[in-house]
Amino acid sequence: MRYNFLPSFVRRKGRITKLQEKNLNFLKDYLIKDSSTLNDNRSFDKTALEIGFGNGEDFFSFAKEKNKTLFLASEVYKSGIGNLIGKIREHSLENICIYEGDIRDLIFEEEGFRFDEVYIICPDPWPKDRHHKRRLLSRDFFERIQSCLKPNSFIFLSTDWENYAFQIQDVLRDFEDKFSIENVKQIPGRELSKFQKKGIKEGRDIYTFKLSLI
Repeated sequence: MRYNFLPSFVRRKGRITKLQEKNLNFLKDYLIKDSSTLNDNRSFDKTALEIGFGNGEDFFSFAKEKNKTLFLASEVYKSGIGNLIGKIREHSLENICIYEGDIRDLIFEEEGFRFDEVYIICPDPWPKDRHHKRRLLSRDFFERIQSCLKPNSFIFLSTDWENYAFQIQDVLRDFEDKFSIENVKQIPGRELSKFQKKGIKEGRDIYTFKLSLI
């Protein structure tokens, strides 16, 4: 059954450099094909999902340090994808697969995707009230993501928008029998992302949650 998800992002053309465009020629070498790409790879101890890696800077550094974890990393903007591919090629990293597009179209529609760790850093906040229905971290999302989690798995969520954080907390009250929920200061071993730094610079607090599957 195919689901029609409300877009949780706006497809902006944006500016792309010649180097990023050149790097995109190698995208096919890193694209995820199906769940077997992750499940059948015995070279790694864990599998992780990164939803929306932005320009890829902080995610790349994180994945480089966690070289025994195989990452499926999703992004919708070509500039960020091109930037990440350049870093992967420069450092010969072998623990990152890429999905270009809305990750829900893959992991919620295709069977077999299971993760030990999930990271969602500063998803689009859709600040206007009439757009809140487009936010990624909805009740529907948390219902569906459970089927993609392995035993003893966890999810890290972070936002710099206070009312988004409150909405997440409100939604998660319905999942207290599924997840142990903690407020944490920072994701262990991870640098602040570009958007987290921007939020701090503009005077906003960072709200980070760790959800551990019960």
